[in-house]
Amino acid sequence: MPRYFLEIQYKGSRYSGLASQSNNPRVETVQGLIDKALTTLLKASITSTTSSRTDAGVHALQNFLHFDSDATISEKFIYNINSILPFDIVVKNIQVVADDAHCRFDAKGREYKYFIHTIKNAFVAHTSWYYPYQLDLEKLNAGATILMHHTNFESFCKKHTDVFTFDCTLSKSIWEQPAENILTYNVIGNRFLRGMVRGLVGTMLKVGAGYISLNDFEKIILAKDCTKANFSTPAHGLFLERVFF
Repeated sequence: MPRYFLEIQYKGSRYSGLASQSNNPRVETVQGLIDKALTTLLKASITSTTSSRTDAGVHALQNFLHFDSDATISEKFIYNINSILPFDIVVKNIQVVADDAHCRFDAKGREYKYFIHTIKNAFVAHTSWYYPYQLDLEKLNAGATILMHHTNFESFCKKHTDVFTFDCTLSKSIWEQPAENILTYNVIGNRFLRGMVRGLVGTMLKVGAGYISLNDFEKIILAKDCTKANFSTPAHGLFLERVFF
């Protein structure tokens, strides 16, 4: 049976994350709505597989699902499925792949970006965190650089997460100021743990605001204890930017 990769993007504000929740099927998720649209369009029950799971409220400029189907995929597939989907979920592309291709396990890396605005702005309120405190960009980047020298990120993984390893390899970790009163944290890694990016951002902000030192920050990394990190960072500032294959 042919296998297809779907490239998607979505604004996660209204949804309980990307992945369908089998224990609570009434909860609205991005995957659930896409599967429903695929089932309607292809006239056969479709259950997709997710690539990079995102939490409730998190957005994605690029993410992927895969599904198997014998149905004929028409030239108008993209237009037709987007006509069914709500305004904040978009299918950007569909591609037939090898039968054993897997959009999660074949991914080589992922890129995330977290947005912060330091002056109140009504037009970015749902996609950026309003953080009206003085921040030292140089200290933030010193913290981001420290992360590049570590691979164990247990301190930045939420409790009760069933993973085989806490090791992740980062190839990019940098704070930038693309515009006045706007800050972004950009990170690329081969894999990420549950809540990891938000934990990194929240803890580095304590460094940038002067609440803890860079030495304290490294001690948090080495502690391998998630109670030491700050996970209070809200979901709405986080974007999955790209998935690398």
